[in-house]
Amino acid sequence: MSEQTPVAVGPWDLVAEGYAQTASAVLGPFAAHALEYVGLGSDSEIVDVAAGSGLLSLAAAAQGARVEAIDLSAPMIDQLTAAAELAGHGTITARVGDGQELPYADASFDAGFSLFGLMFFADRPRGFAELRRVLRPGATAVVTAWAPAVDSSLMRALFGALTAGDPNTSLPRPNARGLENPAVFEAEMRAAGFDAVTIRPHTVEVYFPDAESLWDTMTRSSAPLTALRAEVGEQDWQRRTEAAIEHLTVTYRPNTALFANALIGVGTVPTD
Repeated sequence: MSEQTPVAVGPWDLVAEGYAQTASAVLGPFAAHALEYVGLGSDSEIVDVAAGSGLLSLAAAAQGARVEAIDLSAPMIDQLTAAAELAGHGTITARVGDGQELPYADASFDAGFSLFGLMFFADRPRGFAELRRVLRPGATAVVTAWAPAVDSSLMRALFGALTAGDPNTSLPRPNARGLENPAVFEAEMRAAGFDAVTIRPHTVEVYFPDAESLWDTMTRSSAPLTALRAEVGEQDWQRRTEAAIEHLTVTYRPNTALFANALIGVGTVPTD
C-alpha cells in the first residue's frame, strides 16, 4: 500500500496466489466504492486496467457489465480467470498486457477503472492517456491510489510490526510527486484529457480477529513483502514473523478498527 511497491512484474507474479486469497479484506470495499461512480447494466462495457486478481472485474460482472481485464502479471490473470469461472461470470475477458499500451481500439468502453494499479506505472501520464483513449465520449474513468502511509492506521500497524523484526524498516515517507498528492493526481488526469476531474478521499475500516490474521493478510497480499520473504529466506522470515506477531499481540486489540485511506480520482471524457 505504497507507491514504493515494485513496478516490475516479478513481485506481482510471486504474490498472485496470496493476493487473491487475502487482498479482498482491504481492497474489496474500495472496489465496491469505485463502482458507485458509474451506473452499470447489462449493456455496459468496461475496462479494468492493472486488474490484479480481479476484485473490481468480478464485482462489475456481478452487476451485469461486460469486462475486459488486463494485467502485466500472468499469474494474476490466472487467478482472475479461475475466480470468474468459479463465479460463473462469462462476461469477463482477461488477458496479460500493459496498461501503458492497451490493446484496444479507440473509444471502446463506457467506463474505465484502475484499482491501485495505474499509480505504480513507470509512465503514469501514458497510462492515463491510454485509459482516456479507449473510453467513449461521455465515459467515466475511476482511478484509486493510496494516500500517504502515515495517514493510515493500518499501515502504521503493519510497519510497526515490520520494525519489530527489522529495526532498519521505516514507514514510507509521503511522496509529493505521486498520486498520493491530490494536486498531482488531478493534474495528470486533466493532462490526459479528462474533464470534471475530482479527487476525493475515501477511508475503509478493516478488522482482524487477532494479530496472526492481521500479519498474514497484510504480508500475503503485499508484493514488496512477498519479494522480501523470497530474498531473506524462510528462516529469517519466520524470525521476523515471530517478532512481528509478538509486537501486534501487544499493540493491536482484536476486532478493533484499523483505517486504510485512499484517493479516488474521477473524470469524464468530453462529448464534443
